[in-house]
Amino acid sequence: MNKSIVLLAALAVSPLMAAAQNVAVVNGKAVPKARVELLLQQATRNGQPLTPELEARAREQVVLSEIFAQEAEKRGLAATAEYRQQMDLLRQTILVRELFADFQRKNPVSDVDLKAEYDKIKASNQGTEYRARHILVEKEDEAKALLAQLKGGANFEELAKKSSKDPGSAARGGDLDFARAESYVPEFGQAMAKLKKGETSSEPVRSQFGFHIIRLDDVREAQFPPLEEVRAQLEQRLVQTRLQAFQQSLRDKAKTDFKFAP
Repeated sequence: MNKSIVLLAALAVSPLMAAAQNVAVVNGKAVPKARVELLLQQATRNGQPLTPELEARAREQVVLSEIFAQEAEKRGLAATAEYRQQMDLLRQTILVRELFADFQRKNPVSDVDLKAEYDKIKASNQGTEYRARHILVEKEDEAKALLAQLKGGANFEELAKKSSKDPGSAARGGDLDFARAESYVPEFGQAMAKLKKGETSSEPVRSQFGFHIIRLDDVREAQFPPLEEVRAQLEQRLVQTRLQAFQQSLRDKAKTDFKFAP
């Protein structure tokens, strides 16, 4: 084949290839598709679904940005001190973001890491769970009067709805659902744990919140969700823990006279 024909063909194709890499040309300056791709990556990273509408908005945004940026350049805004200061701050922000992203890419959370964290948390949450109801009042006399009504056959749930000052449980008839004794203030947790299933405290239990009448409805071994149900939360927890440790290590190694807040 004639070399001149090949050269002419290549020259004819090259503008087409260049055009394929660009979204548009604004006042003679190409707007590369890479800008659109970067915007789409950021959007999907933040949870937005990749749709034709999102792609169209991204293309429009980069073209508009080029139009506006060119006008700013014409007006000499890129030469101002304020612009240079903002660009320096933006440069640092992007570098820091990329540093942390690079650390996470190079320190992925493995299945072994997840299982170890899961087992550790599960072990710390083992034990007995109690399902109790309570009626909370401000004065001991009120509590004793309610106890007298209960001994006389009054319905615990109805008294709780009517008299309890605890907004979180009163509407549910005083129901506190299952929880470990350690989840409550010591006076309440200790008194609850001494009760037998179905038993009501014989005397008002005093705490920092007032006076409680407690009824123990049920007891069980602590329940813990399977690993697969909490995998995403555990992974995020480990990622954040590692990133915080990495940040702290850099802070500790840095030589600075700045005094960080305790």
